[in-house]
Parts: sequence; structure tokens; C-alpha cells
Amino acid sequence: MFKRPLWQLASRAMASSATTPVKHRFLVYAPDKTEPGTLERRLSVRESHLAVAKENIASGFIRVGGMMTTPEALTNPDAPKKMVGSALICEAETIEQVRKMVESDIYYTSGVWDPEKIVILPFFAATPIP
Repeated sequence: MFKRPLWQLASRAMASSATTPVKHRFLVYAPDKTEPGTLERRLSVRESHLAVAKENIASGFIRVGGMMTTPEALTNPDAPKKMVGSALICEAETIEQVRKMVESDIYYTSGVWDPEKIVILPFFAATPIP
């Protein structure tokens, strides 16, 4: 149906004013690859990922972020959590800014996140966001 990725279609609708930059919120769903070795790769670059994430949180670019786990993490709190991806709410002028942040993240560049399954969409919160 559409030949362009959703982020490209949304970017035109979300363009900011030339005089007053308008920030929009975007939801990022970034699942990990399912191939063997992905969890080990994630753990090996996690400190670098967290350092950059901390900077993006401090600047207000990332408003909410965290890892996704399997449901077993809730039923067995003593077991190690199996990380399966990340979810973020970002605030930016354009969807391209969010895409660039995602594509420069070490989880993306080192092959942890599955680029074919990443979703970046405008997000309108029904509840307060920190």
C-alpha cells in the first residue's frame, strides 16, 4: 500500500514551525533480535547504551525509557530478567530526530535491536509523563 516507511509519512505531518519549534512525543518500540547471542551482545554494550541514554534523559529528549522482558519476570522475581527489547517515549521536533537517535544507539549499531521490527510513531499521552 505505502512504499515509504511510516516515519517518513508522519514526518511531513509533524513538521515544526520555522519561528517556534514545536516538540512532539514519539513512541519507540525496539525489540531485540531473536538469534542466539543477542542477549550476550546486549549485555556487552549495555553500559555504553546506558551512558548515552542518561544524556538523552538529562536533555529531555527521552522522557520515559526502559527494557522489555518476558512475562516470566513477573511470576518469578528471583529469576534473572530475560531482556527482549526496549521501549521509549521521546520528545523531539521531528520523527527524523528520533530515528537518528535510534539508528545511532549502540543497541542498533551492534545488532541487538531488530531493525526490521522497530516502530517509531507519534504518541499522544492520555496521562501525565514525567
